[in-house]
Amino acid sequence: MNDERIGPPCWQTLLDSPPMWLGLGLFGLERANELQRQLDQQLHWQRPTLTLYGRQHLIPRRQIWMGDPDAAYRYSGESFTPAPWHPAVEEIKVAVERSLEASGQRVSFNSVLLNRYADGEDRMGWHSDDEAELGEDPLIAAVSLGAERPLRFRWQDRRGAAFNVWLPHDSLLVMGPGTQRQLQHALLPRKLPGMRISLTFRRVYPR
Repeated sequence: MNDERIGPPCWQTLLDSPPMWLGLGLFGLERANELQRQLDQQLHWQRPTLTLYGRQHLIPRRQIWMGDPDAAYRYSGESFTPAPWHPAVEEIKVAVERSLEASGQRVSFNSVLLNRYADGEDRMGWHSDDEAELGEDPLIAAVSLGAERPLRFRWQDRRGAAFNVWLPHDSLLVMGPGTQRQLQHALLPRKLPGMRISLTFRRVYPR
């Protein structure tokens, strides 16, 4: 794993192909703590029902789909209309875009999926963010606030062993083009305390 400085945050290269890297210290501890508090207390967290294998289930976490008015999104048989941008989420989006631009990636996000995990029992199953609305080989940026948890990855073609990427408070995981096509990821349950909020920024192309 190679460390290199490309402006804030401090980047660590996780994979070269497909490209994946982790940034540490996106906001600094004090501001990151305040952003986590605002999101936890001020957002209208939801627990929607998704259809899996023909049956409906409440998701094992709380979430919000947020973004531009035309950034509707569909997955697991359900359609999601974005809530308007919250000022704290817009601040995070701008920080992510500027950090990526400083590293040579010019990206403009128009939507974000926020997930709130109350503790280590809340989870997300295996999936790839490869819906048609995201275009071919999207770049997706995920900010973590709160309790550190590992995101588990596995290769679609099982070419290699599965692996964990630990996501600490105030970190930014960037999954570059090809990641969603070649890998799946999951936040598996663990006996870990503490609440965590993740924000996965993406660009939706209206259909």
